[in-house]
Amino acid sequence: MRIGVDFGTTRTTIACVDRGNYPMVSFEDESGDLHDYIPSVAALDGNHLVFGHEAERLASDGAAHLRSFKRLLADAGVTPSTTVRLARRDIGLVDLLTRFLAHVAQLVRESSSVATVPADEPLEAVVGVPAHAHSGQRFLTMEAFRAAGWNVLSMVNEPSAAGFEYTHRHSGTLNSRRTKVLVYDLGGGTFDASLVVADGVDHEVLASRGNNLLGGDDFDLVLARLALRSAGLSPADLGDEGWDTLVHQCRLVKESLTPQSRFATIDVQGSPVILPVRDYYEEVRPLVDSTLETMTPLLDLDAQGASKLAADVAGLYVVGGGAELPAVARILRDAHGRRVHRSPHPAASTAIGLAIAADPAAAYTLRDTLSRGVGVFREAESGDLVSFDPLLEPDLVLARGEDVHVVRRYRAAHNVGWFRFVEYSRTDSDGVPRGDVIPCGEVFMPFDRQLQGAQVDLSRVEVVRTEDGPLVEERYTVDRNGIVTVEIVDVETGWSVGRNLGKL
Repeated sequence: MRIGVDFGTTRTTIACVDRGNYPMVSFEDESGDLHDYIPSVAALDGNHLVFGHEAERLASDGAAHLRSFKRLLADAGVTPSTTVRLARRDIGLVDLLTRFLAHVAQLVRESSSVATVPADEPLEAVVGVPAHAHSGQRFLTMEAFRAAGWNVLSMVNEPSAAGFEYTHRHSGTLNSRRTKVLVYDLGGGTFDASLVVADGVDHEVLASRGNNLLGGDDFDLVLARLALRSAGLSPADLGDEGWDTLVHQCRLVKESLTPQSRFATIDVQGSPVILPVRDYYEEVRPLVDSTLETMTPLLDLDAQGASKLAADVAGLYVVGGGAELPAVARILRDAHGRRVHRSPHPAASTAIGLAIAADPAAAYTLRDTLSRGVGVFREAESGDLVSFDPLLEPDLVLARGEDVHVVRRYRAAHNVGWFRFVEYSRTDSDGVPRGDVIPCGEVFMPFDRQLQGAQVDLSRVEVVRTEDGPLVEERYTVDRNGIVTVEIVDVETGWSVGRNLGKL
């Protein structure tokens, strides 16, 4: 079976390929009720770790639990050994992700609307990842899916997948004058925006921007703080468990708001707090404005210097669970007018697009971008200085299903090369990386042939300038999932070192 899996911060959604249709997969909870999602929640049942709807029920009953653990992947310091704390026990983050995704696979086979999948039939999936995800985040996500038993066909940036869903659903809005769609994807833990050119089933992402630390979870926190302020309390008055319960309640209240909602009622320590919805919308306005600022490089400027949709953009497509909040579409329409379209299924748009990508008969093609640049700090002036060298630009175009190769060749000028790789979102006028800069690994390369194969700690070797150094090639590969690997080779001896920049 071919499916699209949107592993979300608060909910995981799945769509399947069914003869040109892409229905959502529904799942039974313990009461036999159907839901078109699986809560991305883990909880302890005694000493046993459970997930999904059962974990949600246990969490509601006061069991120790974890929510939004996908968001931990966005931390620049995440590694395969990163742990999370649950009820005074440490759990490996990758192990937690793997077990959750194995649970999802089990539900697909045993208690879902497609539960007739034979046990020996592979679950072939295209999986989503935030467009602004760093290499480590992509690598760990891929590893967790594979370890959980999924046959991963490819990894697609979430807003790019939503672009597929847009053209599948709204192809009539695209014409010879308006060939682009700007996808605004506000999920539970991240925000991404991508400018996509669509020509029938052929798609090309021109550029992407994002914020890995902004999502629907932050809107929940705003409502919780507003409720506490109205009650004259602080988070410390509730304790950790009480605060977590309040935030979860605020998430449910937020998700129940409609354009007609005027008041929201929240229980704070047994007393109802009634808040005008307009007050809440005023409080979250800075968060929405932040997404607009992030998206600005994808827009044009009018005569007064204000940002606007370019004339050739058919629509601003609003997707993601966080975008279900009525205030989001309202603010976007105030800024960009009638070309703002909210997906009829904001939380499912990405999963549907991923299923389209998994369907060979749909024949959709995608040329995406790297979204983050990759560069290296390397030795200069006999090790007295460090220079920055941008290697892969943030908007490097990637063809779906194909690797991109970049090769650099030069004569080494030092006895040892110390390469400190980073991912970055932009550089300043001097070429120095700015904004979101994330270390993604380092490599020591012995250019001095007496050091090649020697049992020596290269980090302790004094860097000196040499004459007539070896001919060196730096080989960079970006695979179809956006994961970057590097190999540094002494062309004449064949000695090489390398690493996957996502595998910290």
